[in-house]
Amino acid sequence: MSDTLDIAKKLIARRSVTPDDAGCQAIMAEHLAPLGFEIHPLRFGDVDNLWARRGTAEPLFVFAGHTDVVPPGKESDWRHPPFTPTEDNGKLYGRGAADMKGSLAAMLTATTQFIHQYPDHRGSIAFLITSDEEGPATDGTVRVIEWLKQRQEKIDWCLVGEPTSNEQVGDVIKNGRRGSLGATLIIHGVQGHVAYPHLARNPIHLFAPALHELVDMEWDAGNEFFPPTTFQISNINGGTGATNVIPGELEVQLNFRFSTEVTDTGLRSQIEALLDRHQLDYHIDWQLSGQPFLTPSGELVTALQQAVPDICGYETVLSTSGGTSDGRFIAPAGAQVVELGPLNATIHKLDEHVAVDDLDTLSRIYQQVLVKLLI
Repeated sequence: MSDTLDIAKKLIARRSVTPDDAGCQAIMAEHLAPLGFEIHPLRFGDVDNLWARRGTAEPLFVFAGHTDVVPPGKESDWRHPPFTPTEDNGKLYGRGAADMKGSLAAMLTATTQFIHQYPDHRGSIAFLITSDEEGPATDGTVRVIEWLKQRQEKIDWCLVGEPTSNEQVGDVIKNGRRGSLGATLIIHGVQGHVAYPHLARNPIHLFAPALHELVDMEWDAGNEFFPPTTFQISNINGGTGATNVIPGELEVQLNFRFSTEVTDTGLRSQIEALLDRHQLDYHIDWQLSGQPFLTPSGELVTALQQAVPDICGYETVLSTSGGTSDGRFIAPAGAQVVELGPLNATIHKLDEHVAVDDLDTLSRIYQQVLVKLLI
């Protein structure tokens, strides 16, 4: 068994459903402390975070990731128990195998091998680990970044271990992410009997023309790095459950995944102007989960674009697709941020798994990045 596989199994065996770290960060700290890392456990609210740094010199390279996982759902539906790491036909099964305990294990072994080979490397290496990435993300990475700012510690390069690969490990790296803007919209009407619609105001009917206009709108055309901004209604709820009652209000949940061609304030203004134009009586609560970020070029992108062919023998592709990540909290502090991890085909699914061989490949890629940046 490789060291990377062994560590991955130990992490998967911990039932770290968000925001519970379940001792995963302690396992990581046990590996890092003998390498000369100064360990800082940081607890904010109900969330455990870890900052571990080796050295004080610049530049500062950071591995970032999360130990929390999404709930497994009905465990009897899993082929193998989600928190019993199981090897089967060259694959490692378990919740978090791909997202992202496999990456964390690869980071640890890559760092260990690098330091053993280059104990006097330039700059510093650090780990920024949270147990609040799959949850509300309010007491995790964002709070650690605030803590680092108070200590005047500045991250130069950050490699996030999110599962970015599509067909082969390393074939896609994320050099940015779209922003995420959500909202809960309440359309107010007047409840009444369906037989007397003239005495009521049906908020579903009132909203329908605006909804038709919303789904047909083009928000932007995207650019060379980002696809066009998308808009989706994720939930609509109205009514009392009775067929003979006109509802008094309608609740709509919506979300934008937006490019750098627009701003969250601009999107809010467009939505509210449209609702006003349709003369709706409404209330809207906005939730900005993250601004878009982009690392178009620089030392970190170049190091990854070189490391993947060096180790794997094929090129990697830059992408900004997919959901949000904690990179959205790290990039605004001025860091170059890139994401690279295992295949994402089974993340958040039953029987989540990662190819065993991919774990060691990922570790070698990470180690090669360290060589290119810190030697």
